[in-house]
Amino acid sequence: MARYVIGLDYGTDCVSTLVVNADTGECVATSVKYFSRWKKGLYCNPKINQWRQHPKDYLDALEESVKEVLSQCASGVSEEVVGIAFGTTGSTPAFTDETGTPLAMLPEFSDNPNAMFMLWKDHTAIMEAEEINILCKKWSVDYSKYVGGKYNAEWFWAKAMHVLREDDSVATKAYSIVECCEWLPAVLTGVNDAKNVVHSRCAYGHKAMWNKEWGGLPSEDFFVVLDPRLATLRSRLLTTKAETAEKPVGTLCIEWAERLGLSTDVVVAGGAYDCHMGAVGAGVKPNTLVRVIINSTCDVMVAPYEQIGDKCVNGICGQVDGSVIPGMLGLEAGQSCFGDVYAMFRRVLEFPLTHILPKVLCDKLTQHEITKIIDDACSNIIVNLTKEAEKIPASESTIMATDWINGRRSPDANPSLKGTMCGFTLDTNAPQIFRAIVEATAYGTKAIVDRFESEGIRIDEVISIGSFLLMTPFVMQTMCDVINKPIKISNTDHACALGAAIFAATAAGCYSKVEDAMQVMNNGFAKEYHPIAANVDIYDKLYKRYVKIGEFTEKELFH
Repeated sequence: MARYVIGLDYGTDCVSTLVVNADTGECVATSVKYFSRWKKGLYCNPKINQWRQHPKDYLDALEESVKEVLSQCASGVSEEVVGIAFGTTGSTPAFTDETGTPLAMLPEFSDNPNAMFMLWKDHTAIMEAEEINILCKKWSVDYSKYVGGKYNAEWFWAKAMHVLREDDSVATKAYSIVECCEWLPAVLTGVNDAKNVVHSRCAYGHKAMWNKEWGGLPSEDFFVVLDPRLATLRSRLLTTKAETAEKPVGTLCIEWAERLGLSTDVVVAGGAYDCHMGAVGAGVKPNTLVRVIINSTCDVMVAPYEQIGDKCVNGICGQVDGSVIPGMLGLEAGQSCFGDVYAMFRRVLEFPLTHILPKVLCDKLTQHEITKIIDDACSNIIVNLTKEAEKIPASESTIMATDWINGRRSPDANPSLKGTMCGFTLDTNAPQIFRAIVEATAYGTKAIVDRFESEGIRIDEVISIGSFLLMTPFVMQTMCDVINKPIKISNTDHACALGAAIFAATAAGCYSKVEDAMQVMNNGFAKEYHPIAANVDIYDKLYKRYVKIGEFTEKELFH
């Protein structure tokens, strides 16, 4: 009798859900559900880089997506589901009450953004992150040493400190704080006490500075100096223990078993960040860099203990024992902006279509006809830009851009940076600018690859997963030429959900370890790119210009 598992990938905009045959790796059903409140732009303020998500979006999407995938399956499959697991964005924390319930679920906080989950790309805590960095360098122990030496505004403690200072009502009510990837498993297993939430090794290690070297989370004294309220929160967290994601946190509680149409025997695996599970779904192994390409990128590697030893890899986002594959060190870097760069340029070009064209056509066409024309035109902007941009030889790339539209995550985090572009002439056109943007995202990739290798982490190949809409041949070949390494494209655009399914299968006992589950359940590759020698030489020279422009941008414009 077949055994099935459910993997859920909570991304920025939606949840992707898979039902997978744990014995063969066959995906038998798929669902994508968008977060309704997020889609309306509620609770966010782009002008101040505030990005918040309501926990009800997560629960609504969970119930809808699981019911939908099960409805697609053959009769009897739901009875054979043995495990379920979550990968989520991170760091995406929220304050909770004593029961572990996010404050936004309480009536008095239902519309308060500070009581909601703070999405990974929220940059409201830049000042707080800098305070953490200054104290880390002064303290007897540098707690930032395993997060590349620099704490980021996108992460757990900076966000917590920012909200505590900004909102007295939340600060007064907050009993604890939880990551999204920890909260969802707690919900499904019926946890009703914040102290019983199982903390994620992946989330704690990469973003909360948890490490066995100093006994777990940073010391209470450290947080007292930062903000005594952080020390109070720390005292209510399980400071010494953080579990890897292949370990069960429990089984489905009666309420959620009934809501999802599953058995209370279904094992719920530990949570982790989506991109780390995505690396597992893509088949990560030592000396392979897995790039999860979506709005941003998350670049993940694994390394045997003996390869790293006591070395701290400088300038990346983190190195954590067991955060990707238990029994190896997980290494994370990434770009704060990838797909979002293209989306930004598309919005710029949409302006005449959305603001001028309706006025021109209002007397000639119905509103429905106008809307359809505008939607069709907007949806084809990137497609047509790509067609024209790839006609331009690499040797004729005259526009140079940096990819720091949303700050820089790696190497050497600096969320305050802004993007720059130079090299304009009277002959400059939209495809040339778009090509420069594509090249900039590739140069950002090379900066990460070069940093890993300069720190002694060899990269033999790159695997790309994520949105197939972003991984076009033009984008991928450009990246391949710039980094001068082969790039394989995963055979699924749901690798993060597949990785979650692999963890679910391991937690449910279908496999004794994650690597065994990966061997069976991995989907392989759809395509492989190889560097074009002539372009490699051209981009090697252009990359040096990118570095110089980046140095000027950082030192002179945004110092």
